[in-house]
Amino acid sequence: MTAIRNSSIPGLTDRAALERNRARAISAGPVDFLHRLVADEIEDRREEVNRRFSDVAVVTGMPGFWSRAIPGAKIVPDQPELDLEPGAHDLVIHAMALHWAEDPVGQIVQCARALRPDGLFVAACPGGRSLNELREALTRAEVEVTGGLSPRVVPMAEIRDLGGLLGRAGLALPVADQITRHVSYRDLFHLAHDLRGMGEGNALSGRLRHPTRREVLMRAAAIYAESHPDPANAGRIRATFDLVFLTGWAPDASQQRPLRPGSAKMPLAEALASMRKPQE
Repeated sequence: MTAIRNSSIPGLTDRAALERNRARAISAGPVDFLHRLVADEIEDRREEVNRRFSDVAVVTGMPGFWSRAIPGAKIVPDQPELDLEPGAHDLVIHAMALHWAEDPVGQIVQCARALRPDGLFVAACPGGRSLNELREALTRAEVEVTGGLSPRVVPMAEIRDLGGLLGRAGLALPVADQITRHVSYRDLFHLAHDLRGMGEGNALSGRLRHPTRREVLMRAAAIYAESHPDPANAGRIRATFDLVFLTGWAPDASQQRPLRPGSAKMPLAEALASMRKPQE
């Protein structure tokens, strides 16, 4: 069952701000290179499965891109309550939106319920050390200039924690893996422009509600350039994007299962002894 959050407790995400950020990005022509990378990776995983999927749903905040990437798929907004029918799909993809979810387990549970037996769930989202350079530069600059600190970059979950969500959601054969991409930018402001174009601007509930002081931004740009230069491109900075991929299957009797404890035909010690090389 999807967890119910106490409405008196402030949430992580300001959904209205997130939707505004995404709408502005879409109207201006979104920066979609991470979505393209994710779409290619998911296609590779589909080919490895060697199975044809006929009823696909994609949960995403960027519907235009994914409707073109997977023609015929049902495109579902990543709202807290997903517009998915139980048992209606053989493949559900949660595309680049899980990091903004107040209840990521609930999101995966709803996707799992929408799968037929032996249906496939795939999620992809930023995690790990994504944008760690930006977070560090902004933190140091704000503390130096103002003496305070405010949330500016959405927290990123580690692959271990994200992978653990699959089992909690009741999915079988869970797999979590990660790819890292380093992207070169002219400066912090170039990176910020791209993040706005991705719809990934600051939509945290606890963010400042007034423009950031120019002194903070200029100091952050200087710290970024000093601390995180792009080693392959002099005079530029480097941004890290860790993309985490989660894969799990709706349980089915046809799937492989681990052996029952005690069902082995040979004790472990005996098996290991038989593998030892004879001494000369």
